[in-house]
Amino acid sequence: MQRSAVIAIGGNALIADGQQGTIDEQFGNARAAAREVAGLVEDGWRVVVTHGNGPQVGFILLRSEMLNGPPFIPRLTLDMCVADSEGGIGYIVGNSLSNEFARRGLGTRTVCVLTQTVVDAGDPAFQHPTKPIGSAFSAEEAELRRRRDGWSMVEEAGRGYRRVVPSPTPVGILEATAIKVLLDAGFVVVAAGGGGIPVVEEAPGVYRGVEAVIDKDLASAYLAASLGVPLLAISTGVERVAVHYRQPDQRELERVSLPEIRRYQAAGEFPEGSMGPKIRAAIEFLEQGGEEVVITSLACLAAAVSGRTGTHITR
Repeated sequence: MQRSAVIAIGGNALIADGQQGTIDEQFGNARAAAREVAGLVEDGWRVVVTHGNGPQVGFILLRSEMLNGPPFIPRLTLDMCVADSEGGIGYIVGNSLSNEFARRGLGTRTVCVLTQTVVDAGDPAFQHPTKPIGSAFSAEEAELRRRRDGWSMVEEAGRGYRRVVPSPTPVGILEATAIKVLLDAGFVVVAAGGGGIPVVEEAPGVYRGVEAVIDKDLASAYLAASLGVPLLAISTGVERVAVHYRQPDQRELERVSLPEIRRYQAAGEFPEGSMGPKIRAAIEFLEQGGEEVVITSLACLAAAVSGRTGTHITR
């Protein structure tokens, strides 16, 4: 599995700040992401691509709620919304990758795998929802959603109120074996979109979808460890991770060991609403046998994987 990687594309990669999230905008952003991934494939890397889906799940939920009929339109549960987003974004990302491979004459094939991620029904996250999804609401709209729909809402500075839902820890990925077979066969695989469809095991081999979303970076780390690939690359909004962020003594991290990144994490350097989940995913991947995590901006992805930039965390 040398020169194989899981590439986790952040939510800001498909809908940038200031954009509405139109399909044309998402395709344009996916084309830019595809150029970075294609550069790695051209250099001999075998790749699985994962992606976020927060805004898209919010759009799907809103469409479901706005159409009250007649005619009858079924309201969608959150696991169904994640499944819908996996298909839609998988098409956008997969089509963009295939077109870029064709332009470069690579002959590489792309496939999207609808992915179910297993979580524990007893995970404390179900009692303490924290993951924001969807668009922002005014205070009045947020209060209506609390009363009418039972939503948990939190205020985000400068944006308004957003719905928060449970975000349990992944404990399995049902399609991991199929993804590995495809990767070994030379496919570039788009998988675990939005962290995967959350399911719980009710009996041996029997699974049921649940109302939750799974952190994309944690699911990507779990998938990468399950596949046995040596590298996990996580895209974010900055070229390198920094400590003492936005302080006079801010320092960017270039190469850092696992014990060192744990110390920074324990010191509170990586807030949950910012770099925290990515650092936690990096630590979990390395603790499960991974060799290296690269964190960088999408525009610098190929350069970072080749070692020219980005933050590199190793055991």
